[in-house]
Amino acid sequence: MVNSEIRDPGLWESGELKINWVRHHTPLLEGLDKEFKDSKPFKGLRVALSVHLEAKTARLCEVLADGGAEMFITGSNPLSTQDDVAAALVHEGLNVFAVHGATPEEYENGIRKVIEAGPNIIIDDGGDLVSMIHENYPDLIQNVIGGCEETTTGILRLEAMNRAGKLMFPMMLVNDAACKHFFDNRYGTGQSVWDGINRTTNLIVAGKDVVVAGYGWCGKGVAMRAKGLGARVIVTEIDPIKAMEAVMDGFRVMSMAEAAPIGDIFVTVTGCEDVITEEHFLKMKDGAICCNAGHFDCEVSVKQLKKIAESENPARQNIQEYQLPGGKRIYILAEGRLVNLAAGDGHPAEIMDMSFAIQALSAKYLVDNRFSLSREPGSMLHNVPAEIDREVALRKLADWGITIDSLTEKQRIYLYGE
Repeated sequence: MVNSEIRDPGLWESGELKINWVRHHTPLLEGLDKEFKDSKPFKGLRVALSVHLEAKTARLCEVLADGGAEMFITGSNPLSTQDDVAAALVHEGLNVFAVHGATPEEYENGIRKVIEAGPNIIIDDGGDLVSMIHENYPDLIQNVIGGCEETTTGILRLEAMNRAGKLMFPMMLVNDAACKHFFDNRYGTGQSVWDGINRTTNLIVAGKDVVVAGYGWCGKGVAMRAKGLGARVIVTEIDPIKAMEAVMDGFRVMSMAEAAPIGDIFVTVTGCEDVITEEHFLKMKDGAICCNAGHFDCEVSVKQLKKIAESENPARQNIQEYQLPGGKRIYILAEGRLVNLAAGDGHPAEIMDMSFAIQALSAKYLVDNRFSLSREPGSMLHNVPAEIDREVALRKLADWGITIDSLTEKQRIYLYGE
């Protein structure tokens, strides 16, 4: 019996079209789907998933379900859920609790519903699911074999829990896998952020000053694509080594206070709060555009902007205009939430094919090693095995029709010894 709370079950045909398009562009997941249908690695297990609920995520859910899992699905951001995709998954018999534009109460309810199913495996994006099960459902922790975390922000939260000895089941650090952060964070974020900005604003990027806050893998991708679109790029950083790297990559580096009067478009990619605040809004030029590509909606302080604004009005779909004293206008995209998902379709399918293949194989690894992984407090974080990274990379190369060399036995001995 399907147990779901979605916007409109009648939207399923539109969602199915989106998922079908993804199926044709995710060969790694297609291959895993065929293997999992035969081997059923998740037979008898319940999987709770909290990830941005759009077509690529839906394809991952299908693969896990075909592997025998009973799926309980919710979103990881109120504005990234696509109601037609949710309806398509319900039509296929999966359990979904998510609506686009969810209130904080509705969003939390979706997290609660998937936890109350009593999951054995958790797949999280940002840490909300893991955090809530520890805080509110400690009695259900005994059922959990382990989980996988998709994002940098989520891993930072897990590391804090682990240091405090509060994380009570193994978690795979999927975001730290090479085939995830090298490609998803850099090339995926780089393209999808500008896709979200461009389709929302319909303005040219070339010739503008773009300020990118944060030069981690995601920030590198955003800055690289802005440069490719013809922008003059400024990077702000707190890490002196990353700041040097940005300089050597050809970007101007300065503080946000220095960049605020210069920028035409601001993109935060830090995972921290209060990166752009009242101090910076007051220095910005008329018509400055601010958006966020970090997980939570606290990097651009919309609360502080509301406090100093004389008026607030919608300027265009997914764009809110704030008028400051003196008539200066500041524009916020997608309420300060993830611009690539709240105002776009997220990362390209081919990129998420790799990321979600790692998710699926990491979940299988948890099941296969359920009795050997450490469950000692303070020792719950586990890197994705290099073998999984290598397998995903080799599968992707094979799909591209690319072959690479391998070491001869003589070369192996030369490098690594007998």
